[in-house]
Amino acid sequence: MPLFAYKALAANGSVTTGEIDATDRPEALRLLDRKGLQPVNLKETAVAAATKKTTANSKAKSEEADRSKSKADTKETPIPDGPIKLKRQEVVLFTEELSDMLGAGLQLEPALKSMENRQELGNLKAVSFKIRQIVRDGVNFSVALKKVSPSFGPLYCSLAAAGEASGALDVILKRQAHYLKTLAELQARLILAMIYPAFLVLAGIGVSIVFVTTLIPQLTALIESSPGGKVPLGAAILIAVSDFLSKWWLVVVLTLIAGFIFFKAWKDNEANKPTWDRVKLKLPLIGPVITSRFYVQFLETMANLVGNGLPLLRALELSRDATQNRSLRVELDKVIAQVGDGRSFSKALIRNGAFPPLLIDMISVGEQTGKIDMSLRRAAERYDKELDKDLQRIMALVMPTVLIIMAGLIGAMAYLMITAIFQTISNLN
Repeated sequence: MPLFAYKALAANGSVTTGEIDATDRPEALRLLDRKGLQPVNLKETAVAAATKKTTANSKAKSEEADRSKSKADTKETPIPDGPIKLKRQEVVLFTEELSDMLGAGLQLEPALKSMENRQELGNLKAVSFKIRQIVRDGVNFSVALKKVSPSFGPLYCSLAAAGEASGALDVILKRQAHYLKTLAELQARLILAMIYPAFLVLAGIGVSIVFVTTLIPQLTALIESSPGGKVPLGAAILIAVSDFLSKWWLVVVLTLIAGFIFFKAWKDNEANKPTWDRVKLKLPLIGPVITSRFYVQFLETMANLVGNGLPLLRALELSRDATQNRSLRVELDKVIAQVGDGRSFSKALIRNGAFPPLLIDMISVGEQTGKIDMSLRRAAERYDKELDKDLQRIMALVMPTVLIIMAGLIGAMAYLMITAIFQTISNLN
């Protein structure tokens, strides 16, 4: 059996050294973990000759001991089977804690071990434990994230892979935590901003129902009973709509539900996702936000990767993998192909034609000065401000838009009612 020499940290912070027998390196790491030791250095020193005189009873005893140890470990750390779902706040907390520990100089496995021993992290204890077990066996951190929890998402895992490749995992995780917190704050602001418009919409729907089902039929009966009474065109249209909905409302509801299900199935189909991503970029208000967010994420990722010594072509490939919009990813593929052919980054962007001139100018300045990472970071800060302006513009437009729509709807019905009343009075006179 191989013999491993180790240097490890004990629970009290002291450094201890020694040797341990294990079948392989992962087994040695597991044995040290059971002893409460955090390995700093572990290497194989000698291989003992295999003993052929081991009896079947000793094998059975060793297997039974291993099973008892694994059961004991399971009792100490109850871990749910299968993927673990996390709330967004838990993902943010995990990202912040891990980025702080990595930024303080702690290695990945000891940092995960420290999070595993925390008492207030809830589900994150189990996530940290499972990720640490996978990472300790030699699997990349980004791959371990995909295996342990679907809550991290493809973008998160792609950025983690970029951070591993560049050696700036702590920086990228910190920026990802900031992005997730910003997204959560935006959703909270949007929900608060939509409370009052939602009440207006509900009130408008209630008033419309009362108009269509009660007031307009009564007024129509009064007009028809008067001499020479004639129903106005607007009121006639509302009455026809009311009659149609009263007879076919179930069909209308089922049609809307079926249309929503069909659209969702079409949108989720892999063959249609590029088309849907292109459509999203052209939507009013939403398209500029998606584009600005792409520029911020792309530039920040590129700045971190290039600043940590990664070649430009490799940095572009990792940044493309971290891009979720397939339409934008196609544009990055074209840029990568041109950079691979020997063109400069700025020239490739110009030839592509899909990137704004301001971004290209800032990158060109960085290429000329030899500080492209600083230029990329300044460009990311600039587009981050543009993104914030776009979001504030959307929030500012929500309330007036809803008010205008509701005022137009209620005003149109009131106008029709008043017109019908005046016509009835004129007919009576």
